[in-house]
Amino acid sequence: MLLHNKKIAIVGGGPGGLTLARLLQLKGANVTVYERDLHRNVRVQGATLDLHEDSGLLALKEAGLMDAFQANFRPGADQLRIVDKQATILFDDSEQKSSSQEWFRPEIDRGPLRKILLDALEPNTVIWDSHFSTLIPLGEGWKIEFKNGTFALADIVIAADGANSRIRPWITPLKPFYSGMTMVEGVVYDCAQVVPQLYKLLNGGKIFALGDEKSLIVSSKGDGSLVFYTGCKTNEFWHRDSGIDFKDNKQMMAWFKREFSEWSDIWLQLFEKAESPFIARPQYCMPLDQHWEALPNLTMIGDAAHVMPPYAGEGVNMAMLDALVLSRCLTEQGLSDIQTGIAHYEKEMCARFLEMGRLTLEQTASIHSPQGLERLLALFDQ
Repeated sequence: MLLHNKKIAIVGGGPGGLTLARLLQLKGANVTVYERDLHRNVRVQGATLDLHEDSGLLALKEAGLMDAFQANFRPGADQLRIVDKQATILFDDSEQKSSSQEWFRPEIDRGPLRKILLDALEPNTVIWDSHFSTLIPLGEGWKIEFKNGTFALADIVIAADGANSRIRPWITPLKPFYSGMTMVEGVVYDCAQVVPQLYKLLNGGKIFALGDEKSLIVSSKGDGSLVFYTGCKTNEFWHRDSGIDFKDNKQMMAWFKREFSEWSDIWLQLFEKAESPFIARPQYCMPLDQHWEALPNLTMIGDAAHVMPPYAGEGVNMAMLDALVLSRCLTEQGLSDIQTGIAHYEKEMCARFLEMGRLTLEQTASIHSPQGLERLLALFDQ
């Protein structure tokens, strides 16, 4: 095996990094994951994850974790309601999904998925409180320094450190470009009691609300909370230059009333009852035709390699498929050396991103166009 006597460091303990660690350990590789979270019990933010049969679920199957997934996914969480800005339901797929396996798209909360992957790893695989600082070439490998003053040595480093990857510049000078969209994320705990009207509208699944070239996506979670994301066109640094205090619910309510002025007041409950701070997320995308010369001991997966907006639901699936493809390229017979394995993986990954990135940008533009609501309804009417 190419990885015999090689020490592998994965920087980042999200779904992609942890999936890769599991797959490599199944092949006997020596793997350590370095994660900046202080410990494994940190609350995992974000909406539920829609895992696809040919990517995220495929990686879990090869990792031998489908039984654990079946025990932890949330039936009904994939149900979708499309509504207008006045919260009028225009599409509800719950009936189709209850009667047809064709509609089955299992969803799982990020926290349970992370637990499944962590529990599957060998003891002490993850080194917590390891916030990446810098890489230093050392012989044929790397010295990795962390912000807490510690360091690690590795023969191969795999960047799984997300959209704002600090390792990406060691691989390519290419940088993500701003997509023109900014999302604002918020979370409401105990939503059945706190926002009962929206809880009923949510119906245990997801809401897509569209209008006036804007979007609002609301997702239920298994812990009784909901997470929501506004989407609207802004300049790249709006979050920095707006003067809004994202820790102040009243300021956020005032912003929503201005920016979404034609929308029903029902949505204001989200901003009134949300746990602060809100998180502004400018949406970036890597160049679709990206490529670079493969290195012998360094590569990247997931958002580090191909960050893109979330409006096609492909981010986590791409990351987990990256993990599957890279693990195969580094462990299967027939490749002459590690650099060749990395090159095979990166060629496949970049070709896949060219297709998925284009789809994502098209979907992002369509949803936030003057005809966004009609176009989204048409997608589900085919």
